[in-house]
Order: sequence, then structure tokens, then C-alpha cells
Amino acid sequence: MIPGKRKAIIDDGMNPELIKGAELDGILQIPKIKAPDYIFIPDRLIPYTKLSKDKIYRNTAVVFYEKDTNFSEILINPDAALKSLAPINAFITPDPSLYRNAPLPVQITNVYRNRAIGFYAQVHGFYVIPNIRWGTEETYTTKVLPEKIAFLGVPKHSIVAIGSYGCIQTKNDKYHFKAGLEEMLVELEPKDVLVYGAMPSNVFSDYERDTNFHHYDDWLSCIKKGDNYGKR
Repeated sequence: MIPGKRKAIIDDGMNPELIKGAELDGILQIPKIKAPDYIFIPDRLIPYTKLSKDKIYRNTAVVFYEKDTNFSEILINPDAALKSLAPINAFITPDPSLYRNAPLPVQITNVYRNRAIGFYAQVHGFYVIPNIRWGTEETYTTKVLPEKIAFLGVPKHSIVAIGSYGCIQTKNDKYHFKAGLEEMLVELEPKDVLVYGAMPSNVFSDYERDTNFHHYDDWLSCIKKGDNYGKR
């Protein structure tokens, strides 16, 4: 080392050790989440920050449809976060934001984080349900890259989860959400889709014959109805 120079210590935050032993999907090498041996449909979806250490949860899945900062712990220190989730029946993979105004490499990175944490949770014995999130059409079509990035690393003919909460507020939002939903159903052909948030007919009705949708109210709606764990 040159005298007077400091050694650079850089943590890129990607935690490559999380995907040790993973099978990688596509040219982008997104880690694969394995299909579960059976389909589990939870009674409740509870946001990560709303879990209580004092409660016993049954037939419950944890979700991460919150601000990214609210679940940063599981991205930074997944071992500690997963220990706190031991009583949960199912783990829906984290939902790092795929904002449409974000550069494509950022969107790809957050797809990778989603799958990497999901694979790691699966290795540690969790029943893992892949959360599918898409951003710009570059993520759910092959207009730019030869693969549909948003669906890499996810088993076909299985179970997935999606979040509509906060994602279908404008006409443009609805267009991209519906277009991505259609591409997902074609690409993955899921048997069951868990939907966290609203399910307006002008977005979902065209696809009700393609899969089994299971609707869950978002947390705030449940609170307003006086049901902390409700499923509609």
C-alpha cells in the first residue's frame, strides 16, 4: 500500500453471500426462488412494521408494502430481521420501490434485492411467496432487454403476491399497473395471486378467468373498519 494512502472499505449493500447456492435466472443472473411444495393462502397480510412481539400469528403472511425506509433492516441485516419473523407462517418478499422515474439499473437492482432476500428466507425455512413489482415498461416487456426483468427468478404455475396500494391513483398509474399485470399472468401463469390493496374492476376484471385472485385490504383500510387483521 502506498504510504499515506488509506485503504478504501466499500460496502455496496448487495450482500452477495445471501445467494450462495442459488440458481440464477437469465442474462442478469437474478437469484431464483423455488416453487413451494404446496399452495398456502394466508388469512391475513400484515405489514412488517405492524407486527407485535406480544401476539401469536396464525395463517399470516408478512408483507413489505411500506416506505422502503420502514423495512431497511431486512435489506441491511436480514439475519436479525428474519429471527424476528419466526412466528409468521409465510414471508412475502420485500418490495423495494421500482419508481418509473428511476433509472433502469436502479429498478433492476431492486428486483435483485427482492429475490435475494426471498431466496435467503427460503434457505432459512420460511414459506416464501414472491412479491412481483414492475416499474417502467422496460421491466415488464422486452422492448429494451431480451428478458422481462420483473418476472425473473420466479417459478411459474405457483403463487405470487402483488401490491396495488398507492399504485393505481392516476390514469397513467392504472395503465402501467394493468399492462404489467397482464404480462405477469402471461409470463408466470400463476395459480394464485394475492392482492394487497384495492382491486378495481376496470383493472382486474379482464383477468379473473386467468388465475385465482385473493384480495386483502390494506392496513389503513382495516384499521378504519376496526379490523386489525381483516381480509375481505
